Amino acid sequence: MDGISGIKKPELQALPRVSDRITFLYVEHAKVNRQDGAITVTDSRGIIRIPAAIVGVLLLGPGTDVTHRAMELIGDTGTSVVWTGERGVRHYAHGRALSHNTKLLMEQAELVSNVRSRVSVARKMYQMRFENEDVSTLTMQQLRGREGARVRSIYRKESKATGVPWTGREYDPDDFESGTPINQALSAAHTALYGLVYSVIVALGLSPGLGFVHTGHDLSFVYDIADLYKADVTIPIAFKIASKPGVEDIGRETRLAVRDAFADGKIMEKITRDLYNLMGEGEQEVIADLINLWDDKEGLVKHGISYEEFS
Repeated sequence: MDGISGIKKPELQALPRVSDRITFLYVEHAKVNRQDGAITVTDSRGIIRIPAAIVGVLLLGPGTDVTHRAMELIGDTGTSVVWTGERGVRHYAHGRALSHNTKLLMEQAELVSNVRSRVSVARKMYQMRFENEDVSTLTMQQLRGREGARVRSIYRKESKATGVPWTGREYDPDDFESGTPINQALSAAHTALYGLVYSVIVALGLSPGLGFVHTGHDLSFVYDIADLYKADVTIPIAFKIASKPGVEDIGRETRLAVRDAFADGKIMEKITRDLYNLMGEGEQEVIADLINLWDDKEGLVKHGISYEEFS
């Protein structure tokens, strides 16, 4: 069911802003194709059509086939694509996203490469979690200790409120089924959040690997940002789902609950706003195609011009 060829690539200005899109769509054991300006998802239950430009990130689980024409449309509309493991757990690969501009990326690289500015950004992240306290003088070691105590307190509070036993965050990323129901729910909820955070990060042209608190992983910055929202979003959802009796597929139920919590789009707006704030920038429109040549004396010069006469 390939789409009609020759459909004009949409202009950037015609695409919804990242903060205006729906959050994520998870697909497994299905065929992803294209029909005109929409992607189609076909499984044993039938076919649905989804306008590609309104999706923030498409999560492709096991048993998913995706056509070249579908990927062409997804790429043109700036939708992020993440290939995941079973039930959306684990991040295997990703496709190119909306912004091709490196302004924020260069700012991120500069901030993370200097110890003083890196600590400053990390403190901003912790300050967002301790709104009524001043953490500007705390060391990274002290901040980690405070954060650990905060998270343990949140787990105990949710356990008491829902009646779900809590013995600690214990799970095998290679064996989802081996975890307790609450640990399965937490894994599913957090992975959905990671996918959403990743899609916003790359849509704005930032690097998911240049973290300020986490380091050494290609998703370090994703983990940094996702940690800002777990206490308010994914942890309460996971405990609520784990408290329900007779849930057959806890991963799916959790993922649907997270999707519903994200449905109004406010979390994407908040992530976008927080990223600009952390990078020290006022919110701007995403610029997709802006290419210059770097010059050690003039700064930036135009590309696409022959400079042979100056050599």
